[in-house]
Amino acid sequence: MTSSRLRQARTAGTVLAAGALFGAVATTSGATPVSAAPATPAAPTAPAPADCSAAYRIEQKLDGGTVWRMCWRYSTDSGLILDKVTYQPPGEPAPIRVLNSAKLAQIHVPYDDGNAEYDDLTGAGFGWGLQNLKPGECPGGTITTVKVPDSGQVKGLCTTTRARGHAYRMANDEGTKVWQAQGKDLLVYTVNKVAWYEYITEWRFSSDGTIAANVGATGSLSPGDYDATDGRGWPIGQGARDYATSHAHNVFWKLDFGLDGSDKGRIEQYDSTVTPPARDGSPTVRTKRTPVTKELAGDARNMRWWRVVSATGKNKDGHARSYEIVPGHTNTYAGRGFTKHDLYFTQARACEQFASNNILDCGRNAPDSVDKWVNGETLTNPAVWVNIGFHHVARDEDQQPMPVHWQGFQLAPRDVTAMNPLTPADLAGQNGAPRQGS
Repeated sequence: MTSSRLRQARTAGTVLAAGALFGAVATTSGATPVSAAPATPAAPTAPAPADCSAAYRIEQKLDGGTVWRMCWRYSTDSGLILDKVTYQPPGEPAPIRVLNSAKLAQIHVPYDDGNAEYDDLTGAGFGWGLQNLKPGECPGGTITTVKVPDSGQVKGLCTTTRARGHAYRMANDEGTKVWQAQGKDLLVYTVNKVAWYEYITEWRFSSDGTIAANVGATGSLSPGDYDATDGRGWPIGQGARDYATSHAHNVFWKLDFGLDGSDKGRIEQYDSTVTPPARDGSPTVRTKRTPVTKELAGDARNMRWWRVVSATGKNKDGHARSYEIVPGHTNTYAGRGFTKHDLYFTQARACEQFASNNILDCGRNAPDSVDKWVNGETLTNPAVWVNIGFHHVARDEDQQPMPVHWQGFQLAPRDVTAMNPLTPADLAGQNGAPRQGS
């Protein structure tokens, strides 16, 4: 991986610098859908937003009646970008804006021996590595052709739906009735090749309003890195001759929330503390809410979570709508300042787009990583950065090709609707007062 990636970095760096001079990232200019297999057409319950042309619009009605709508674009720096993401659960008269924009913000790859360190988005040609997808890679969906500057037409964007098992299940006490439903997700994804690695950038939108962001790394271990004889690798193949160098994948996402159409959402942190039992009693738990009013570098801890709260919208119970940030499993990498923390909340600025090696012009001597943008400024338009790390100690099973290893997080709706948006009609009267045993 080392030599190939260095060659790509030199090539990409020239083009990226040219793009930075124009003050904007390059996007596509033309998209053509290609059917991978017959797909169920969306059946919108309200007119689709006119925020983008039909070629760049994604709209899907899922089982149960939920409709997701969004616009997409493609950047030779960030790859796939989703804009104007709305969620319309059953019974809501209009779509609810969730995100103004969502995208990858860096894939930082440092090697354990200290001899190599990469910023795959802004230093290794990530965006130019968009791969053509075969119909079998997008089952039941549509593959859209993306025009990538300097690379041409790539059949690279898949939109499809996929079953995810139970959405809910509940039985009454008598055992005479069971309420259950099987969930289905909208999936939007691309594959980008950087040297030996291939990254699957996946966004998953569920019928209950949950959003999941994941990156799956696959492809191949680099044959040029089978030289870790200093205890910083793992033997691959017969005997103990070839040692694949261990390394990290620190993946960053940038989220610009726009709950209910406003970018003025507020951030809240919640911490729960368990008190041991006194004598014959039981443990008690107290949960504390802390408003996050200034920029913050946040660390995930046991029983700690954050949410982004709408500045204007409330559900039918009168509760403020919000989305909870649910990080997945992570290996926090302490080697760099920007990888030491799990979440960042910064005041949004147009030039701050990448968590490290930020290639946009923020002014003379401006810092180029997210940790240095946290300087106590009051949050009035917060940008959210999520960092999920994976320390890759190779194994024999990583060849050949390498099984996908996933890292990511979820955005879970909290009080967006007054009840489960998929609640059956005969349970709709139990809001706040469920009957014993249903």
